[in-house]
Amino acid sequence: MADSISAIERRAIFSQQLVNGLMLGSIYAMVAVALTLSIGVLKFLNFSIPGLFMIGGMVSWSLVHKGLSWPLAVGAALIVAAIASIIVELFTWRWMRRVEEFVPLVSSMAFLILFENLAVVYWGSELQSLPHLFASTDWRLGNLVISVPQLFGLVASIALIAALSLVLARTRLGRALRTIAEDADTALLLGVDIHRVVPLVFLISGVFAALGGVLFALNYRQVQPFMGEALGLKGISAMVVGGMGNTWGAIAGGLIIGLAEVISIDLLGADFVDISVYGLLLLVLIVRPSGILGAAGGGVRT
Repeated sequence: MADSISAIERRAIFSQQLVNGLMLGSIYAMVAVALTLSIGVLKFLNFSIPGLFMIGGMVSWSLVHKGLSWPLAVGAALIVAAIASIIVELFTWRWMRRVEEFVPLVSSMAFLILFENLAVVYWGSELQSLPHLFASTDWRLGNLVISVPQLFGLVASIALIAALSLVLARTRLGRALRTIAEDADTALLLGVDIHRVVPLVFLISGVFAALGGVLFALNYRQVQPFMGEALGLKGISAMVVGGMGNTWGAIAGGLIIGLAEVISIDLLGADFVDISVYGLLLLVLIVRPSGILGAAGGGVRT
């Protein structure tokens, strides 16, 4: 009898971990989409994206802490991140597009360090906690507990990525982005206004990254200036596992990485999280270098 109860409890715990993994994976997917846009369209790994993720989380916490309602705090955080992303575009892409390829990459890394240290100066380096904004709205399905931020994060990530896929596939902006992804100089000759389209790439990727930071803050209720670094690495892993340049691959990779992380914690312990995640990344690179939904040739795909 005791063994039967133990087995039931074990299955319940494992099922809850699967739910948690999907929710965590949706956050990784947001970061992966931001990176996918940057690499798929511009052939440029934007290292400032973890900093924009941090801005989303830290600004949300700061404004909620000051008494602002959470919807207004989230909106303000996304606006701040969008402005920061446009500044990154100005100084890493627009002014440096004709220089050596590594220069914009290093410049974006400098922005990551700048954002983190500005946050340290303004808010301090300590771990900060958000109040439990949705404590009374958790959903219970049998033994499973699903919080509103978790459910919202999963639904929002899928809905936003679906909307982005439609934009890329069926609009003039999408055609322009695909043309730039093939060759920026050819896009100029074809009449694509790069100086208008490329800032939109940075803007959209910045908002996706910041929304990931907001969802992380609302779900895990903890933020700090360096929160984006580990999430950025997991986002890169999700992008590669799913397939570089593929927006649906980004969400698939994010969910897979999230599940791998929580299952490894449940089965092996927290010390094996990075071994499991990056071991999976290495395995995918060996077996299918283009990723699960990737294809040879690069470029942004829906």
